Amino acid sequence: MKLSRPVSWFLLAFGVWSWFIWITFAKNLWKDGSGLAFDDAGDPTAYFWVHLLLTITSFLLGTAVGVIGFRGVRALRSERT
Repeated sequence: MKLSRPVSWFLLAFGVWSWFIWITFAKNLWKDGSGLAFDDAGDPTAYFWVHLLLTITSFLLGTAVGVIGFRGVRALRSERT
């Protein structure tokens, strides 16, 4: 399957955006001071585990989408030469 230039760049940008957003979210989750992510004893709560799973899943999916976009961009560039 051949991706168009705009689609390839969009997928690549989405992958980069996902890395930025989900890494930032994970850092904020780890530093949570509201008591949602960690209880009074410092142990992770269910909120923490659910959001960590969400973060990991979204990070992996964003990475996969970004790789598809990167391959599309690379294929378009090799076509021009």
